[in-house]
Amino acid sequence: MLVIPLLASEYTDPVNHATFQRILRQLKEVTYVSKIIFGLDQANEEEAFALKDLIESHDIKNYLIQWNDGPGFTGIYNTLNEAGFNISEPGKGKNMFLSFGIAIALGAESVGLIDADIRTFRRVQLDRLFYPVVVLNYDFSKAYYARIMEDRLYGRVKRLLLDPLLLALKRKFTETEEQKMLNLIQFLLDFNYQLSGEVAFHVDLLKRMRFATNWGVEIFTLIEVYRKASSPAQVMFSKDPFDHKHQESSPEDRTKGLNRMAIDIVTTLMNALVIEEGLEISDTFFRDLTVTYQAVAEEQVKKYSDDSSFSNLSYDRDGEEYLVKHVFRNSVLQAGEMLTSPYRMTEKFLRFVHTNPEFKPFLDNGLAQAILDVERKKEQGVFETPQTVSWERVSNKLPHIFYDLIEVVEAEKRRFS
Repeated sequence: MLVIPLLASEYTDPVNHATFQRILRQLKEVTYVSKIIFGLDQANEEEAFALKDLIESHDIKNYLIQWNDGPGFTGIYNTLNEAGFNISEPGKGKNMFLSFGIAIALGAESVGLIDADIRTFRRVQLDRLFYPVVVLNYDFSKAYYARIMEDRLYGRVKRLLLDPLLLALKRKFTETEEQKMLNLIQFLLDFNYQLSGEVAFHVDLLKRMRFATNWGVEIFTLIEVYRKASSPAQVMFSKDPFDHKHQESSPEDRTKGLNRMAIDIVTTLMNALVIEEGLEISDTFFRDLTVTYQAVAEEQVKKYSDDSSFSNLSYDRDGEEYLVKHVFRNSVLQAGEMLTSPYRMTEKFLRFVHTNPEFKPFLDNGLAQAILDVERKKEQGVFETPQTVSWERVSNKLPHIFYDLIEVVEAEKRRFS
């Protein structure tokens, strides 16, 4: 089965319409996929039916519209939340999690996922993505490709944030001989394009996977694969350059664009190192990491400048240096501040109340312990990447959930028939 998470704007916005139509034309020629699940977000009923008409106009019959804002699947989300699974953070992670649940309920053996904004999509790319899982018995495959369009390099977050950050962490953990951390960092470095959104799973692995519900979804998925997959593979998705929708850098707004994406990626990665791998963070950890990151990133900028010159590509060195110094460097610092500020606040507060005798009666009644208790609660919140549970965990607690999903699927088929 194939999952395509999308927003209504992917086909209602004239800017995106041609890209989505091209994807549909290519999907029409794919004969081996038993079902294509369109996970539709931010759509009203009229827009959901417009998607149905668009799909059928391309003669695609084996499709299912997972209208997330409709009453059917809203009910499933409510069931999950009432059971305590907190699937409430909107976005691609929540959307694809439900799509995967539907695919499992419908008996899929292999499930692939592609984004709906691939401007250079061709059918053969899907063949490449599925091949290791369907034919060669790998349990995971991930796409990689070259990000070159209009004679210039793209893939800025991968090239200028993630790669330099992983290399900076590798240097740090090599110096401190922390092999457990190095193993994870090297696993991530071994992937040619860690942030590609095109992946395929064998269903046995898929049932055990959790997914982040923020912009860190791709790096979180790879970390889950590191822990749970037995045979991950990479596939060259396309010999030709790959292109999709580009995000604004948003240097002045940490809630948008590449700035927000960078903060989510860094916090997701550091959460994994701290919570799952047991990394202890000192007061100076992020300050030192940021210095090393910037040095490595500037080396990378020179390398890309030289590569572009050698390959006759245009290269905006000033623009890329600005991204490193004024967006991504600040994203690393901001993530560090988010992860460590509760500790510093607790230390200052405890020092303050212990050095002023006016607080002695309150200390005798447990003030210091109350501060530490609050810190522990805050720590749990800070060090939690917003994420789903696995479908294996859901089915343990809700044994009828897959039957409920099938009922909703059948009802939605009747709605869109």
